[in-house]
Amino acid sequence: MKKFGKALLALLVLLLLVAALFLYWPLTQRSVPAASNDKPVDVVLVGAGIMSITLATYLQELQPDWNIQVYERLDGVAGESSDGWNNAGTGHSAFAELNYTPELPDGSIETKRAVGIAESFEVSRQFWSHQVKEGRLSQPSDFINPTPHMSFVWGDDNIAYLHKRQQALVKNPLFYGMQYSEDPAQIKQWAPLLMEGRDPKQKVAATWMPLGTDVNFGVITRQLTAGLQHSPNFGLHLNHEVSALRQNADKSWNVTVKDLKAGTESTTHARFVFIGAGGAALKLLQMSGIPESKDYAGFPVGGQFLAFQGQDVTSRHGVKAYGMAETGSPPMSVPHLDARKLDGKPVVLFGPFALYSTKFLKHGSWWDLYSSVNHNNVGPMLEVGKDNLDLVQYLMGQARLNDADRQAELVKYFPNAKPGDWKLVTAGQRVQIIKRDPLKGAVLQFGTEIVTDKDHTLAALLGASPGASTSPPIMLDLMAKAFPEQMKAGWEARLREIVPSYGRKLNESAALTNEIRTLTSQTLHLPYLDVPVEAGATPALAPTAAPTPAPAKEKRNANEELQAL
Repeated sequence: MKKFGKALLALLVLLLLVAALFLYWPLTQRSVPAASNDKPVDVVLVGAGIMSITLATYLQELQPDWNIQVYERLDGVAGESSDGWNNAGTGHSAFAELNYTPELPDGSIETKRAVGIAESFEVSRQFWSHQVKEGRLSQPSDFINPTPHMSFVWGDDNIAYLHKRQQALVKNPLFYGMQYSEDPAQIKQWAPLLMEGRDPKQKVAATWMPLGTDVNFGVITRQLTAGLQHSPNFGLHLNHEVSALRQNADKSWNVTVKDLKAGTESTTHARFVFIGAGGAALKLLQMSGIPESKDYAGFPVGGQFLAFQGQDVTSRHGVKAYGMAETGSPPMSVPHLDARKLDGKPVVLFGPFALYSTKFLKHGSWWDLYSSVNHNNVGPMLEVGKDNLDLVQYLMGQARLNDADRQAELVKYFPNAKPGDWKLVTAGQRVQIIKRDPLKGAVLQFGTEIVTDKDHTLAALLGASPGASTSPPIMLDLMAKAFPEQMKAGWEARLREIVPSYGRKLNESAALTNEIRTLTSQTLHLPYLDVPVEAGATPALAPTAAPTPAPAKEKRNANEELQAL
């Protein structure tokens, strides 16, 4: 018995040692090649997705003499979440996403988040319009197309909510023109597939916004990259993976990259590093060793969609119809029947169906999650996991779905859908943020977040939604944080030529909304509605809920409405 006790104790000690080694690994830094360039390059961008390439496009216009180098582990740009098949392509403008407009305890509808996202998308439209005029983006229909956005619900409570939502939103200039209907004939006119075959006794309601768009962020990324390559100060290095980040005494960085084809390593000396590598950004941020990296962990979630490519479906559905997450389901489960244009052809997607994976990238490693765990974030991860058991259960339930289960969800939105008409496709990975909050402690943070070091020499973008749709305003925020001196010294004036509304809010002025939307609609060949100035002079303020006592056990989630796949 004593021998068994000793063996058990020895095993426990061994496990503790293994855990300690795992959580504190590496204890020492490995040697890497010395930098090959004496004069540091101005900017190194890690990852060739929509975020990095958008930032590079800004910087090349603002500072054409800067040397910018991009390192991408895949053999092409926009191969992960920026690719058209790997994201929703909604052009997130909050016209249809119901999770952006929660109902408050007093029964009113909060519109602040929706207005903020709509404002951000208007900045994106201005940025893309400018790039079209400059010749960096080609024919607008290659990457952005008019696609009305709908919200579609059934049931008395949901119908009442949707009507209140529409009434609250249309008071804002950015949402002028949103229509509401409970008439099955009208809804069928907007979206035939939603209504054909549906029980005529079922009460339904919908909103319809003609200014919605479908956006292919992969095309935008590839075309902007081609434009950047005309400059001798820009370099794109495919099949190159960052393997080490070391900060020098002068606060510059040595970026070590591995040539995945040749198997060799080299190091580039850089003044500034941006980590825009999608899900892999967390691990690279940790690799940098900056104190700010210790506050973060990641929670990966993938997604799958049912794809229809037959003309009998795609020719009869030209809208993006978003529903409402069912009771007890997280916001990321919001279903939508989504008209897309991918690879130059119309496609209809339905989903999402969550896909749990420990990968941080679609083309990543199953060890990604485990290798991101260390002594700084293991505690917060356990706390958040304990507080989000319902999300874990949801993901486990999604993992057990079969084709019949998916078909059962599909017919709620497309009653006449036939199982043989669709195929299951896997979209990109998303990594939600787990971070330390000064008030709540560890929280599961949704949305995107910019992390910068105190010396303004390194920045990283973490998170997911609304993501690519708001990449131009997100990169504006990043430049304000990372390059404050340059912004004050002349960049801000130049940015007003790229984004005419820079520093102003469209929703505060119907006249400004009309001015900017006229400009972008003409350039991008999109529909336009003139907002009556007298009707939109004073936008509705987001209602504020009366103080309510906190629940006995508050879930540590921040920005939960931004969950999305």
